[in-house]
Amino acid sequence: MKQKATQFLTAAAMALTLTCTAAYGMTQNTNTNTAKGEMKKTGSETGEAGKSMARNVKHGRIVRGGKHFGKHMGSAGKHFGKGTKKAVKHVIS
Repeated sequence: MKQKATQFLTAAAMALTLTCTAAYGMTQNTNTNTAKGEMKKTGSETGEAGKSMARNVKHGRIVRGGKHFGKHMGSAGKHFGKGTKKAVKHVIS
């Protein structure tokens, strides 16, 4: 009886997990498809850059902090460039 209950609970948990995962995967984040969304992403990446660097420096990992800061700032620059490109295309066309 105990084994059947365990199997049932495992199957129910698996079904719930797969159901939620499928619903989450089908949703689409359309904010980053606009120039405004790209600019918002730039701001959040810049914030993450500062946080990751501060966390690492606090623990004495200065070089690692600089590396993470550079990676986040590079990503922020990428999003800024994409947003600028989309805005200019929208203005021109």
